[in-house]
Amino acid sequence: MYSTNDGTFNDDLITRHAPLVKRIAYHMIGRLPPSVIVDDLIQAGMLGLLNAVSHYDEKQGASFETYATIRIRGAMLDELRRNDWAPKSVHRKAREVTAATLTVEAETGRDATEREIVAVMGISLDEYYQILQDTNSCRLLSIEETGIDAEASYNDKLLDDLLGDEFQEHLAEAVSRLPERERMLMALYYDKGMNLKEIGQILGVSESRVSQILSHTHLRLRARLQEWL
Repeated sequence: MYSTNDGTFNDDLITRHAPLVKRIAYHMIGRLPPSVIVDDLIQAGMLGLLNAVSHYDEKQGASFETYATIRIRGAMLDELRRNDWAPKSVHRKAREVTAATLTVEAETGRDATEREIVAVMGISLDEYYQILQDTNSCRLLSIEETGIDAEASYNDKLLDDLLGDEFQEHLAEAVSRLPERERMLMALYYDKGMNLKEIGQILGVSESRVSQILSHTHLRLRARLQEWL
């Protein structure tokens, strides 16, 4: 039923990467509303894995796991969007934070601070932290986080672009310019696969504060990649 590009079946590839689906699902679920059921994410993720096996082309240069991770997360995000659990106001406010971040950094030539961002937006820090909490529940550093249209997560051309050397270089450069604590958080969360509580213990802050910083970092990266995208 599902095959690689050369037309051969690859059940072994699916079996070996099935744990990846569960790992991504449980990684996501910690920052999602209680109404989201992890089994639904896993089921959607398995469809993403099967889709990855069907369309993977090693000539594109990316490893299968990298390609499959994007497909799996994209399928999970599609499942979340189908359930329409994230209000449009959350996305609108996230875009406002991104715009304010761009404004501050363009004017100052350095990393925008939280206080500078709220000053541009005309809101309080408490309101800003609420926005971060809301966006952290629905915004993951994935295809959607780059700002690409929500309906395009399965577009092969877009996937090829994201996996290409040029985008990877821009992303790596954007991450390298993050403040030191944010770079460390990204490494611990994405490279080491640590959860928010574990990261909080290392950074010496609460789990909720780690969640705020992570969401703030996501939006900062989105702002810095906006022009390229």
